[in-house]
This record gives sequence, structure tokens and C-alpha cells, in this order.
Amino acid sequence: MGQGAQKTAGLGVAASGDRTQEIGFLLLPGFALLSFASACEPFRAANQLAGRDLYRLRYFGETGEGWIASSSGAEVPTEGLPREHGRLHTVFVCAGGEPTAWDRPVIHAVLRRLARFGVRIGGISGGPYVMAAAGLLSDRPFTVHWEYAGATVEAFPTSRLAHARYVTDPDRLTCGGGVAPLDMIHTLIAGRMGEAFARRVSDWFLHTAIGAAADPQRASTAERYAVHHPALLTVLETMETTVEAPLSRRAMAGLAALSERHLDRLVREKCGLSFSAQYKAIRLAHARRLLRQSPLRIGEIATACGFSSIAHFSRSYRTSFGCAPSAER
Repeated sequence: MGQGAQKTAGLGVAASGDRTQEIGFLLLPGFALLSFASACEPFRAANQLAGRDLYRLRYFGETGEGWIASSSGAEVPTEGLPREHGRLHTVFVCAGGEPTAWDRPVIHAVLRRLARFGVRIGGISGGPYVMAAAGLLSDRPFTVHWEYAGATVEAFPTSRLAHARYVTDPDRLTCGGGVAPLDMIHTLIAGRMGEAFARRVSDWFLHTAIGAAADPQRASTAERYAVHHPALLTVLETMETTVEAPLSRRAMAGLAALSERHLDRLVREKCGLSFSAQYKAIRLAHARRLLRQSPLRIGEIATACGFSSIAHFSRSYRTSFGCAPSAER
């Protein structure tokens, strides 16, 4: 074994890691800065640990050469959208903010063209929504940041949305955002360079608890509601999954194997609200996300959140949030 090969083997670098991979990030204004950093920094650390360029990073913006502002206002310098695939291996779409700002036909066309050339396309945070709008996730499992899940399902009702931290296919990658890209990029680096090398990269960022792809994006129901009663957890989880067709108190009590009176007392004691008020609060929170993120009409959102009329929905919304549903837009 030659000296160069010995050095490479000592680093745990597989033979497939010999060629530099070109990784692109297509940034939409308002992209989530933490999600972006969690995705690109492991590639930089891998280069430094390997002592050579395993990855070359490029940053693209729709408006050409310039600067794209992130959610925090920090700006990243960009080049124009890639017209040819060149040596691009993977391109990640990074989007944050509201999905109503993601109708970007030019970007959709670029993504479709790159995919036809065999470039692997990925989405981070709201990026998978953009990929779905470009028609790149048809009949494929994918994930998106949990905040955008409702808007994604409403916009793409036949989509195969998975409630996971990330989903990987040979030519498609989707990730929920936040710190989840650290997990996904660890998997990509491990697949190319070996687990030992990927672990060194993760250790660089004190990323000691590497999440699995199927791990949840959010804290458990027990943690979010500070509730640990098994029957009540069943009730709250069912409330969250039945916003469009709310169950009756009797049906919910039967599901939890409780009497209706016991259910009322338990919800009020642990949540501080009556059964009906807690259910309505969950439905209204979902409605608020749809108002901010989806192009659905107010009447459609009212129906999607289990309200019998726009008037009833509007009164409830104003009482809860102090403004009319239309004001959210």
C-alpha cells in the first residue's frame, strides 16, 4: 500500500471518497439560518479533518450574483442559478418563512432540469415544499419541517408526507430543518467515508446524540402539554389528528376508557381548560398555521379545522387571537 493510500485508510476514507463532490445550496430569501448552517458546516469540517477537499460548496440565488438574507437578517453571498449541471452532485433547497412566498416557477424549472441531468435534489426545512411544487416528490415519501406539514398536505393532498426527521432516497433528500440536517449529513458522510470518519465530524460539533431518520421532529405529546396521564395523552393525541372531523365527548371518552364526567374533570385539571375549549384551541392553532402558510380560502380553512360555518370560525378566531382570520394574511 502506498503512502497516500495508507494516509487515506488511516482517516477511514473509503475509495469512493477520492473525488470532490460539488454540493449546492439554493437559498430562498428568509431561509432558516440554523438549518442552513447545520447542513453546510459538516461538509466544511469533513474537508478540514480529511486534509483535502472532499466537498466543494456553492450557493445559488434566484436573482443572480448578490446576497440572500436569512431569517435572522444575516446574508450569504450567492451566484446565479445553475443553467447546466456541470459537476454538481447534490443541490439542497433551503426555504423558511411562509409557503405563500415559495411560488417560484423559475426555481421549479431549474430543479426539474437538474434532476433530469441526474443531480441529487434535497430540501431542508421548507425546501421539500418547493420540491413538491416542482413535481419532484410525486409518489415518494418525504418530510418537511413540522410547522409546514399542514400547509403541505393541503397543497399536495396526494403527497406521501412522513413525520420523520429526514428521508433519504438515492436521488432525493428531505429534512425537517433545525438541527436535523446534522443527522442527515452525518448519514451521507458515513455512507461515503465510513462511520468512523462521520463520527469524527459529528464530534467536531459536539453532536453526540445522532438522531435516526424516523425519529420525531417535535417533543412528545407528554412533554408539549406537561401531561403524563396515559388516558389524557390518548385524548390529546387524538384531538391533534382529528381537527377536520372532531369527535364527540362520548366518543373520546370511550376511546380513553373513561366516563364523560371523568374525562371533563381530567382535561380541566391537567390542561386548565374544559374538554371543548381544549379541542377548539388545538383546532384554532392549526387554522392559524394554515392562514399564514397556505393559499386556501378562509372557508376552506374553516372546514379543514372542523368549523360548521365561516361565521362560527371567525367568531372563535377573534375571541382566541384578538383579530379576524383575514387579518392573519
